[in-house]
Amino acid sequence: MQRPADTPAKKPSRIQTRNRRRILEAALDVFSVEGYRGATLDQIAQAAGLSKPNILYYFDGKEAIHVTLLNAMMETWVEPLRRLDPEGEPLDELLRYIRRKLEMSREYPRESRLFANEIVQGAPRMRPHLEHGLKPLVDEKAALIARWVDEGRLAPVEPRHLIMSIWATTQHYADFEAQIAVLMPEGDVWDDAAAHVEGMFRKLLAPEAG
Repeated sequence: MQRPADTPAKKPSRIQTRNRRRILEAALDVFSVEGYRGATLDQIAQAAGLSKPNILYYFDGKEAIHVTLLNAMMETWVEPLRRLDPEGEPLDELLRYIRRKLEMSREYPRESRLFANEIVQGAPRMRPHLEHGLKPLVDEKAALIARWVDEGRLAPVEPRHLIMSIWATTQHYADFEAQIAVLMPEGDVWDDAAAHVEGMFRKLLAPEAG
């Protein structure tokens, strides 16, 4: 018998919640290495320590798992940009954003590579989110940065290229982690990166005195 539309859905059990998280965690490992095209349900099942039919009990297929991961990641990924405060000091706000983006690359390297792989493939599963979620936010913050520039509170800079440059420099440390491990095998790469990236953007954005 079909459940009436106004009947609340049954709350997942503790085991169901645990298994779902287990699948998503395993899938994140697989997708971040293999990309969407290279990943298989068999690989995800093996990484999760579950059977393939068990995976399909929780998700309709590989795409459903991938989209779930992307949606969750995007909510986290764009939050620091949302927090740019129009009433704050422009340089402080942007440097805080840059520091947080670099911290997120350190904390969430698999998520960064998951997103990069999706974009490289033409964003087939994320395009609606890019168009209807990310673009309006970038438009809003680009207008804010343009206002700060017009007020003389930031050095002249093209706002959208600035935002993309911040993404490129901070996410590089996650997306190209293997290359960095070879080229910079000694010292604390993340501390050095934070000092370098912040210093670079500070010089770019600081308005001239007077």
